Amino acid sequence: MDKGVLERIGKGVFKIGTTSSFIPVLDNKTQTIYNRVHSEFPFIAVCVWNTSLLNEFSLHLSNNHFTLVEVEKESMESVFFSLQEKKTDVYLNPNAVTLEQYVFRANNPTIIKPLISESPTQRVNNIETITIEKMLVDLYCDVDLFQFYQGKEKGTIFKEAFSKYTINKSKLLRYASRRGKKEEIEKQTNQIIGNK
Repeated sequence: MDKGVLERIGKGVFKIGTTSSFIPVLDNKTQTIYNRVHSEFPFIAVCVWNTSLLNEFSLHLSNNHFTLVEVEKESMESVFFSLQEKKTDVYLNPNAVTLEQYVFRANNPTIIKPLISESPTQRVNNIETITIEKMLVDLYCDVDLFQFYQGKEKGTIFKEAFSKYTINKSKLLRYASRRGKKEEIEKQTNQIIGNK
């Protein structure tokens, strides 16, 4: 019998196994954008990541990547204008039409969107970025933004994420609840890992 350790996967919920934390590798562009935003707006909450991170979990690799800069709603315009001074392909909370006509045609654009309060983030190399729980919930909720990762691909990403990393189900569902999708995401995760 394999010897494992108790692995915490939620509040008061454990399983036998080994912990494998998701620590995203952040490219230079992501780091540069975060440092610029943080230096100009040191007192606002910000989370930055690039959708190329999804390739680790996808069946079909996408070359259509973009950098997401999530900030407090009141600061979105200021951050947008600041980043626009240095870069042309910056979009402020684009709708489905803008995504289709402009964003997805651009080469690695930057998207500014609101950071949901109490979003689960983590600090990697002094940069505030996503946790795997946030990535999965956002993928599920922001259908227009992540249209290349819907359908069977979304199911594949969820399964791969759960098989590779330790996912805190309580944290996942708490954030899903804030986004109004708790029941749907709980059903999706239960299909993958069983109701534990």
